[in-house]
Amino acid sequence: MLVSLFFPYCGLAARSAITVRWSRILLFFCGVRVKVSGKPISRGPALWVVNHVSWLDIFIIDSVRSVSFIAKSEIRHWPVIGWLVAGSGTVFIERGHRHAVRAVGQQMKTRFERGEIVGLFPEGTTSPGCDVAPFHSSLFDPAIRVNVDIQPLALRFFHRGRRSDYVAFVGEQTLLQNMWRLLGTTGVSVELEFLDVMSSDYCAQHGRAKVAAHAHHVVRQAIVRR
Repeated sequence: MLVSLFFPYCGLAARSAITVRWSRILLFFCGVRVKVSGKPISRGPALWVVNHVSWLDIFIIDSVRSVSFIAKSEIRHWPVIGWLVAGSGTVFIERGHRHAVRAVGQQMKTRFERGEIVGLFPEGTTSPGCDVAPFHSSLFDPAIRVNVDIQPLALRFFHRGRRSDYVAFVGEQTLLQNMWRLLGTTGVSVELEFLDVMSSDYCAQHGRAKVAAHAHHVVRQAIVRR
């Protein structure tokens, strides 16, 4: 109701506050505890890059600060979740289309100019969460071109006190099967760690390939060391 009736008519600050509050409520009712460490960028535009484990990732990060995520276009058609993330400003990328990266880059630039955070899962797919696949570098470029900082984030999932892939959205599961698995258990917790910011000057000096490689290195260190 909020997304359909209120979001189209309220400002960015109001939408952001609602998104943060609603994400926290959703996680509470799903039985997911979130522990945040590090220092997130609290004001102004930035690119947050994070390893990808579950559909929960979006709401976990949104519980700290409202983020416009870049997501594959298939998510738009997921029941309920797809509609919610579309309404809250997700940027969808049509993978395999020749001009997809350019179109998404323009949308990212618009959001940066409004002072927003853009969230990117540069692995391009979900994983069990115990390691990190190589990062694709193409969507680092729009952030570097407009001189915004880039901050890596690490998500570590636990089930009943131990690192686990229990609720990872991988393999042949459907979204509903994964949601049912989550709602049918207890003791799910997630550590969200905000890592050191890569300044816009650093990123401009080193270029997207090296920036992506460094971001991958620090995120992977944060994942495998625990």
